[in-house]
Amino acid sequence: MTVNRSPKVNLFGMKSWLQLRGRSWWLSGLLWLAFITPAKAAVEMRVAIQDGVSQVTVGSSTRAIVRDSSGRDLGEIAAMNAFVAAPTEGMVKLDRWQAKQIWVEPTAGGYVFIGDRWYRGRTQVVATGKGLTAINYVDLEQYLYSVLGGEMYPTWPLEALKAQAVVARSYVLHQREHSANNLYDVGNTTSWQVYKGIADETSSTQTAVNATAGQVLVNQGKIIEAVFHSSSGGHTENVENVWMRPLPYLKGVPDFDQGTPEYEWVRTFSRSELSARITGVGNIISMEPQRTTPQGRVVTMRVVGDAGTRTISGDTIRNALDLKSTKFKILPTYEPTAAKGKANLAPQSFQVQGNGYGHGLGMSQWGAYNLARKGYDYRQIVLYYYKNTALAKIQVK
Repeated sequence: MTVNRSPKVNLFGMKSWLQLRGRSWWLSGLLWLAFITPAKAAVEMRVAIQDGVSQVTVGSSTRAIVRDSSGRDLGEIAAMNAFVAAPTEGMVKLDRWQAKQIWVEPTAGGYVFIGDRWYRGRTQVVATGKGLTAINYVDLEQYLYSVLGGEMYPTWPLEALKAQAVVARSYVLHQREHSANNLYDVGNTTSWQVYKGIADETSSTQTAVNATAGQVLVNQGKIIEAVFHSSSGGHTENVENVWMRPLPYLKGVPDFDQGTPEYEWVRTFSRSELSARITGVGNIISMEPQRTTPQGRVVTMRVVGDAGTRTISGDTIRNALDLKSTKFKILPTYEPTAAKGKANLAPQSFQVQGNGYGHGLGMSQWGAYNLARKGYDYRQIVLYYYKNTALAKIQVK
């Protein structure tokens, strides 16, 4: 679909997923835990899709009502149409309408268009000091339909998908309670959870979410911060060894990610490339771990060059070298001199040998995959990776 810069944009390309109709709810109640309840939770999430942008395209697959912040009707957007919203003097201008906040609410279970994707729920566009923020108000369970497709392969075993559903639900509700701001609860990137709208939904992600509807992990009656990662490389970590903040449920356990694509990996850098990425010491001569976690993740590393020495954090090195995790070691490679057949004093290249992908805390997704293939169900998987927890079901009143 091509989005023109003109104020009005026709929307096409909805394809077969337009047949998947859903509802969203607006709730203003209190959230509490009920360990046994037959009721399905109904929580509306506020997800920032575009934040601090100069303009954003918003529209609807069905006829949509346009409202201001007081709920007053401003007009309608025809089905499969959209407009480019822009800030003007602290207000939001959308076609002929102007207000401090503008809502686009589809009728008949339609979808909203924000930026370049389709989403369930409704849209709020707000003018801020940074520009415009476009927020998708969407039912929690329907939000998870998409998150599962963005965070885990939809073709994976259903029990692994169910485990991811419980973990993702727990994580986002914890973020909603502890990290939300006045405008939104979470964003839509890997800094929170990947959320790309209905494009990432499949029948398997919907089945996994519906089968675990409202289920969360709790510790001492509170929803946990259920962080997760792709692969630990053999053993997950105690959170205090990585983030320096002990939590009773983020404890290291033997992982089941052996034989998976992220379990072990190798990267090779020339000496010049490595020295260009890690600066301040000249040409690098050696890199040795100074402090590691019990499972071998680099906390700090001593970097020696011909112009000095630095102590650098494992996270900084991971980012500089674009590595999959901080669980790595760096081995120098020497080439013999042509004249004497002996190794040069300075290495010609460095090989990075690593394990795992991600921070190594909480559930390992590849571990969950292998456990599900072995016949374990989602309850066993999540309770294995998150110690001192229980499964509960949320209810809104």
